[in-house]
Amino acid sequence: MNVKKAIFPVAGMGTRFLPATKACPKEMLPVVDKPLIQYAVEEAVAAGITDLVFVTSSTKRAIEDHFDKNFELEHKLGEAGKDELLETVRSIIPPHVNCYYVRQPEALGLGHAVLCAKDIIGAEPVAILLADDMIYSPNVPALNTMVAKAEQGCSVVAIEEVPREQVYKYGVIAPAEQHGDMYKLGGIVEKPSVEEAPSNLSVVGRYVLQPRIFELLATTERGAGGEIQLTDAIAELLKEEQVYGFKFDGIRYDCGSKLGHMKANVEYGLRHEELESKFKEYLVDLLADS
Repeated sequence: MNVKKAIFPVAGMGTRFLPATKACPKEMLPVVDKPLIQYAVEEAVAAGITDLVFVTSSTKRAIEDHFDKNFELEHKLGEAGKDELLETVRSIIPPHVNCYYVRQPEALGLGHAVLCAKDIIGAEPVAILLADDMIYSPNVPALNTMVAKAEQGCSVVAIEEVPREQVYKYGVIAPAEQHGDMYKLGGIVEKPSVEEAPSNLSVVGRYVLQPRIFELLATTERGAGGEIQLTDAIAELLKEEQVYGFKFDGIRYDCGSKLGHMKANVEYGLRHEELESKFKEYLVDLLADS
């Protein structure tokens, strides 16, 4: 079955970026000239996704506004003859793509956020993208490969190697078999201790899961941090279906942290066609003077 729907869990408080996120959702923090959530949406649309489900909270109205039409802004840009900017605003969401919004009533974890979208997704496979994790893929986008694999009837999670001493921050897989950049999972555990981690291959913010995941989430008890963990439900899914880890070719920026967000701004700035040469010159001069 084709993967046409994606979930964006965006209900988190973003406390690590206070006071910036007091009134502005963390997913709306910019990297160069786009908010984080737009990069994730563009990645999903490029992978063939047509239905976008945002799991929000009462403080995330700005996300809905960003992906909605702004007739007053478009009218003013048109009157001013700013056609390029007008097209930029109009093309944020392609006309064939639909946006849906559902509230997460309580902050009960990623698994609970995904479960909140169950009625909209229905009995279909679904992509899940965490906007905090920006993934730069210089060749084939990671999600494209994951979707193609999942359409063969399995589930796929994105993985990367992390330093062994940091495994306690992530869901970590126990690989059973390796086929190139795909690892068949033998197990998966949420935030293990360094001593108990089955590997240093951690799951990062991209998933493409078969619809059985929703039934499993509905019966998943609270785990690490007192939250309903998506990782725990995937561990149960493994007992019934094949799940693979895709070790993607690219760079992940942890934009849920200040340093990761700053790195993303610098490196995306250096790749930006409008800024790259002048920004590089500025950085070289800055470092020379320091």
